[in-house]
Amino acid sequence: MDDIVKQALAKWPNVPACYGWLGLDARGRWYMRDDPTQAAGPFPQSRGSLLRHDKLVDFIQRNYEADAHGRWFFQNGPQRVYVELEATPLIWRVSGNLEVTAHTGAEARVQRCLVDEAGRVYLETHLGFGLVHTLDMALVGDAVEQGLWVPQEVRAATLPQRFGYVMSPAQQHATSAQ
Repeated sequence: MDDIVKQALAKWPNVPACYGWLGLDARGRWYMRDDPTQAAGPFPQSRGSLLRHDKLVDFIQRNYEADAHGRWFFQNGPQRVYVELEATPLIWRVSGNLEVTAHTGAEARVQRCLVDEAGRVYLETHLGFGLVHTLDMALVGDAVEQGLWVPQEVRAATLPQRFGYVMSPAQQHATSAQ
């Protein structure tokens, strides 16, 4: 987490959290979701505006983590902005030499490979759990052929509970507020 964010947290410790305003798609792209977007429906059906400003995206990614309840968030100064997920909290990119990097830029060590009923591939790593980017499936095939990764079958619907992440903190928050 950035030092400036830590300082803001110390200065303003009781800023309310923000829900529904930020989404992460299955390709590791961030979406800003204003009030009309949120009113139009849940993420990812109603995505919002793709964030294209490199410095803003880098700031979000440096300050992106999970709370103790499996809700992923971006710490924006003193305010926690909970993230709506299309697929998983991390999106993996695989390089030609089979190194794995999160959409945030963090390098990861693969611990386990899983494949769901739709053929989507997931990796469990020392950083956490995530979906492999669709453009990297041929490289996943190379890793499997070389015996580096042995895919285990899994049902997609079981993944959030099994790996401890919340797809929609906004929905969870709305339900708990009732």
